[in-house]
Amino acid sequence: MTTSNHRIPHYIAALFFALILLLFDQFTKHMAILHLKDRPAYSIIDHVFQLEYLENHGAAFGMLQNQQLFFLLSSIVITVAIIWFYHRVPMEKHFLALRICSVFILAGAWGNGIDRLRHGYVVDFFYFIWIDFPVFNVADIYLTVSVAALILLLLVYYKEEDLERILHN
Repeated sequence: MTTSNHRIPHYIAALFFALILLLFDQFTKHMAILHLKDRPAYSIIDHVFQLEYLENHGAAFGMLQNQQLFFLLSSIVITVAIIWFYHRVPMEKHFLALRICSVFILAGAWGNGIDRLRHGYVVDFFYFIWIDFPVFNVADIYLTVSVAALILLLLVYYKEEDLERILHN
């Protein structure tokens, strides 16, 4: 099998897992619309955590309200960047964490992007009352955790030689 043919199963697996993650995100948002919209918040842990329906027309912390075109273009740019990055990362076990982060970032960007296309806003529903953290959703978790993990991996785990291999692969 040639080098490019060797990558095809990895690409298919990545798209499959991104699709599974995306479907889960969309399912949770659908459930939030069905069971939380136009209803009082549902307390999971009193004064700590609740499910509360919110239509977010902006980004994190309410920034960039009603800038849907900007967000859609951002989703496209993120998708192109992730595809480029995923293609550059060597298909070795050592780099698996980078590929996993890429899949989660892609699924998160697509999840919120689909909401913006379908509704004109993102459906959010997780709310930590205790720390008054902004209401968020599953795609936000994918994005936040995977970007944080990616930064930590690049700063702590991977060495300069590893990054050179990615850039010159």
